[in-house]
Amino acid sequence: MTLRPDLAIIAGAVPTGTRVLDVGCGDGTLIAALRDAGVDARGLEIDPANVTAAIARGQSVVQGDANRDLADYPDDAFAYAILSQTLQTTERPDRIIDELLRIAPRAFVSFPNFAHWRVRLALLWNGRMPVTRLLPVAWYETPNIHHVTVSDFRDLVGGKGIKVEQAWYLSGDKPTSDAAASWRAEHAIFLISR
Repeated sequence: MTLRPDLAIIAGAVPTGTRVLDVGCGDGTLIAALRDAGVDARGLEIDPANVTAAIARGQSVVQGDANRDLADYPDDAFAYAILSQTLQTTERPDRIIDELLRIAPRAFVSFPNFAHWRVRLALLWNGRMPVTRLLPVAWYETPNIHHVTVSDFRDLVGGKGIKVEQAWYLSGDKPTSDAAASWRAEHAIFLISR
């Protein structure tokens, strides 16, 4: 099974033997990879079809909405929480980050960078919300309700006193440097802790 590049980075950084909650786990692809690596991985997913697919593969996934259901998890129930490609779709990303770090001392958060140069250029030249490889649908059909950038995310976690332990940036599915990441990275992955 081939993982999306952001999921491969996360899977490679989660230590064997830890307990993980993947919030917005989709069809459980990352959970399967983590389980195969000796990680106790669980999932929370809003889409019933994805929940059914994950359960059919023997994964521990429950249907729920991160905006409301993370509050039901006890403090420090997991070693890591994962939120991949989901932050920008939540009602209050700031509160979701608080919940992630309440249920786990560390969290991986990945998102498309809405300040990537192609997005900026599309807005400048066309005056329209862009459709890109990572943002493949028109503005009126996208689940993205918050257009987060690398700089915005750093400001949010910094303002909350949250530590960025590590950050990875991808451009065209390949790693790119921290230098000018807000401009150059299509995708960002952060490991944060309280």
